[in-house]
Amino acid sequence: MAPLSIVPVKDARGLKGFLRLCGKLYADDPNFIQPLELERLDALSPKKNPYFHHAKHQFWGAMRGDEPVGRISAQIDEMAQGRQGEHVGHFGMLEAVNDPEVFRALFETAENWLKEQGVEKVLGPFNLSINEECGLLIEGFDTPPMLMMPHGRPYYGERIEALGYAKERDLFAYYMDITKPMRPRMVEIVSRMEKTGRVKLRQLSKKKLAAEAETIRDIFNDAWSHNWGYIPMTKEEMDYLAVGLKLLLNEDMSYVAELDGETVAFMIALPNLNEAIADLGGHLFPTGIFKLLWRLKVKNPKTVRVPLMGVRTKYQNSSVGIAMALMLIERIRVNSVKRGMTHAELSWILEDNKGMRSILGMVNSHPYKTYRVYGKTLA
Repeated sequence: MAPLSIVPVKDARGLKGFLRLCGKLYADDPNFIQPLELERLDALSPKKNPYFHHAKHQFWGAMRGDEPVGRISAQIDEMAQGRQGEHVGHFGMLEAVNDPEVFRALFETAENWLKEQGVEKVLGPFNLSINEECGLLIEGFDTPPMLMMPHGRPYYGERIEALGYAKERDLFAYYMDITKPMRPRMVEIVSRMEKTGRVKLRQLSKKKLAAEAETIRDIFNDAWSHNWGYIPMTKEEMDYLAVGLKLLLNEDMSYVAELDGETVAFMIALPNLNEAIADLGGHLFPTGIFKLLWRLKVKNPKTVRVPLMGVRTKYQNSSVGIAMALMLIERIRVNSVKRGMTHAELSWILEDNKGMRSILGMVNSHPYKTYRVYGKTLA
């Protein structure tokens, strides 16, 4: 067997190799969807992704001789310090063949880099932040991942735990048959709130996207502020996200809720891009871009994901907050069905977010995928 080496990613060529490893590792997995390479290169570029304005990082690839067999990243986010613990670091971008030696070498390298810079506890996987892709898939390997959600191999959890990592939190993805009407009891709650005239639902405006992004960021940072692992989203990060998702954004699937004139809640649903790019192999050119545009704007994906939703803290767990959340879900459900969509994923939801899990239990949804965030104290 050829010797194993861990090689830092130093240039654009190395980063492309880092990304293309997945095509090999998942060649026999019908549920894997190769992400768009252009988007991934952009997301991992310190020149483009504002996450890197408050974080430092390093990427590594594992080589068995000349053959790539794994990869990992390590990050230190200034904004996580004191919020996720003192002297905390992250790992992410993990992919590897089923070889204990490869996993051990990757994690030893990442942990040593983190320890050299004063990190005492490591959490992950985060690709790259808790506000981006996060968690390791531990249940739900039998279906493809949706937009901006990770996939994985069933053996990853066992390999990570063998290296001393333990569960910090589980995250759930809920699946919803949106063709089914809301239950009578929920219809009654929504109808009663609508009759008061206190709540107004307003579509997001793509023409005023910058202002809308700031409104969403303001609600998000308040709504999520008490959740485990919370890190506020900066204005630059929200602007970057808004620009990146503009092609997918449909005004009739993105709403804010105003209570007595105050903007207090929002929900954004996006067509499942992964459904549209499943056969493109991660490449838009020369013909993929035309296929993608036709599938998004003419054919319409059958699935949709809700990646962003929030209710201001002061209304959470109140009857008014629950009613607003149900109103948003129902409005977007109806409009999505009009577009020919049939199912939605609402993700991710913290296992201890009892309020949101209770709301999702009221509608036709159930948890169908589980993602785990691991932690380890470094010696």
